[in-house]
Amino acid sequence: MTDRLGGLLRTLKVWDRELPAFDPEAAPAEPLELFCDWFTAAVAAGEVEPHTMTLATADAAGDPDARTVMLHGADERGWQFATNRASAKGRQLAARPRAALHFYWPAVARQVRLRGTVTAAGPEERAADLARRSPGALAAALVGRQSEVLDAYGTLQRAADAAWERVQREPDATVPGHTLYLLAPDRAEFFQGDARRRHVRVNYRREEGGWVRELLWP
Repeated sequence: MTDRLGGLLRTLKVWDRELPAFDPEAAPAEPLELFCDWFTAAVAAGEVEPHTMTLATADAAGDPDARTVMLHGADERGWQFATNRASAKGRQLAARPRAALHFYWPAVARQVRLRGTVTAAGPEERAADLARRSPGALAAALVGRQSEVLDAYGTLQRAADAAWERVQREPDATVPGHTLYLLAPDRAEFFQGDARRRHVRVNYRREEGGWVRELLWP
């Protein structure tokens, strides 16, 4: 099995195509503007699900965890994602309100890494976020019990069917515990891949007077 995996790995190529140019000297003074530019470029390049990102947290003991979540928005306050506060990541954020986000857009060989403090949005913004969800996403939120042990798949099927029926009756149903989180970065790195491994890494550090921009070795 390991030989088969190794053989497959040796056949794979990385960035075997023309990649976009990125002049680090032209990078804006703040990371949000560059993120919006890069996100737009990823969508234009046909990136599949460019709004997915890896969220990394740690529990009370310091053990790390990571999973893929959806970006719900970004503004001067931070990058937004949602979950139930009773979920594993919700509990971890309650214990340690620091996290990291990672975007990877292979179509353009670009990564964005964000690290900072996480806070919960207020009730009005939380309700507005829930109202924007698709029926399927709302039904999944209504099922709840995320990361709990499941006794049988049939139990999930029955709960999901009941949630779908409720969404049809109550398209504006509320979900107890639904929480919109904002990650305010104090560090933001933008990575542009290069086929010759001369990768460009622009790092932003938040300091007392604002953002400091610097280049990093690959």
